[in-house]
Amino acid sequence: MPIMAARHYNNGQLVRELGPDDIVSDNCDADDFFWLGLYEPTPGELEAIAKRFGLHPLAVEDALKANQLPKVEAYGDQLFVIARTANLEGDTIEPGETAIFAGPHFLVSVRHGSARTHTAVRSRLESLPAKLAHGPDYVLYAILDFIIDGYFPVIDAIEDRMLLLEESVMDTPLDAVEIRHLYAQRHEIIRFQRLVGLMKEVAGRLATDDDLPNIDAAVRPFFRDIWDHVQRAEFRLTSLRDIAASVIETNGLLEQQRQGVITRQLAAWAAILAVPTAIAGIYGMNFDFMPELGWKLGYPYALGLIFGGSALVFWRFKHIGWL
Repeated sequence: MPIMAARHYNNGQLVRELGPDDIVSDNCDADDFFWLGLYEPTPGELEAIAKRFGLHPLAVEDALKANQLPKVEAYGDQLFVIARTANLEGDTIEPGETAIFAGPHFLVSVRHGSARTHTAVRSRLESLPAKLAHGPDYVLYAILDFIIDGYFPVIDAIEDRMLLLEESVMDTPLDAVEIRHLYAQRHEIIRFQRLVGLMKEVAGRLATDDDLPNIDAAVRPFFRDIWDHVQRAEFRLTSLRDIAASVIETNGLLEQQRQGVITRQLAAWAAILAVPTAIAGIYGMNFDFMPELGWKLGYPYALGLIFGGSALVFWRFKHIGWL
């Protein structure tokens, strides 16, 4: 049984750790609730939990697929939420999934692919019994807050890389490998931003939809806080997309500018070399009667004309910044 934790609480206080055979108590009063954490259960294992808590089969099916988009569904007096986690592996954002079942007296979380356990969340809440006394809806908030807070280290890491790339592109043009890597990184940002946008919708519904079961009015402000966090994550991802596009555009403009400089330099040197070529071409014509052929200073004059003309053209191109 992939039960990472199973605990019974009463009025925010831990009553006992639960084993697989005593997860549900028949003597459950108004202040009792159960918190179960599962990690990648098999269909049979999750079905056993579903029978104990009366989980809706459609929700159980979604929790097993582990490839669902973030959403909120109500099944009678039960609330079903799917959230997506994020973990940065090298240059790739690896998404995970956490499905959460919230009933009047229980909360069951099912994790797939997420490397971050809920141990820290559980320990923090158990140290705050007044908060835990709110029941499953507050635990739902705490888990979603933990998941969304995990977005920011991923965003920070990507942002640091983007800013370094933005600075380096001003000095050194990107090569083909770096450009492909940048496009791949931009694709990861866009994919992550779509998931964050859906998580924003989930937080918005939990904060404002009065028809959702098991969400008390006292807890709704906490979900509004989650919505604010997701909005900040979405805003930063939009900025990262703009930075990636800016780096690509800047690299293209700088490359065009460098090519323009090289083109102007080649044109300038071609013009300089055209002077001796033209003069040598004239004196190289095989005519019998050319006035300079009998002139003793003809050769020095031709060399002077070549060097003088070339120097004049060189000075002119240097003056206008082509050399």
